[in-house]
Amino acid sequence: MSGHSHWATIKRAKGAADARKGKIFSKLGKEITIVAKAGGGDPNTNPTLRTLLEKAKAAQMPNDNIERAIKKGTGELESAALEEVTYEGYAAGGVGLVVNVLTDNKNRAAAEVRNIFKKNGAEFASMGSVRRNFDRKGTVIIPAAPGLDEDKVMELALEAGAEDVKAEEEGFTVTTAPNDYTTVVEAFEKAGIAIDQENSAVGLVPNLEVPVSDVAVAKAVNKFVSMLEENEDVQDVYNNMDMDDSIADAVAAE
Repeated sequence: MSGHSHWATIKRAKGAADARKGKIFSKLGKEITIVAKAGGGDPNTNPTLRTLLEKAKAAQMPNDNIERAIKKGTGELESAALEEVTYEGYAAGGVGLVVNVLTDNKNRAAAEVRNIFKKNGAEFASMGSVRRNFDRKGTVIIPAAPGLDEDKVMELALEAGAEDVKAEEEGFTVTTAPNDYTTVVEAFEKAGIAIDQENSAVGLVPNLEVPVSDVAVAKAVNKFVSMLEENEDVQDVYNNMDMDDSIADAVAAE
């Protein structure tokens, strides 16, 4: 996600979302399987699964797909063993990339991700060299709505244990510790405040951002990220690009 604004990333992502619904469902299915395997298939006793199911429903993932993914995790259906792998590297302008992969074939995934890096003039970086520029956090995205002001969001967020609230024209970005993410989400839901479930998640947030003021560089980074996201083994791609609003709007308009 871009460091300056999660909303800039959302604008870019939504433009391509409809064209890759199948891949989105595949990625969500893998994640549901992993979470169900780790904590059980009952969302009432597995809060991580419950939150993930909300995301799947927001993405309009069919119920049959969701049920199959849960059963694969609980062992009711056979499935290939999935392994988590992380790759790191640098895009144009020195922007750092962390790529999380969930695959049943590490060799295939490594070869395909490396090929995407090479096509974008990049190589893998040593493990940890890029990751250290990110912290694992929960990010709750709340779209702007009539009658929803910063004071109300701030009060609810902090009472629920959130770390920070950032107000922007499009809405609010609430940051939490990973373990507090579900509690904060539930607090907003109980208060009747709508959450952008598709773009809210626990993931990596930059602690060191790379300013980008060149549209060509920003486009090159987003092209790189898009190519990675198109790969079926790639679950998440994080970057620490910091674009100002004019650059973000120019890129989103592409």
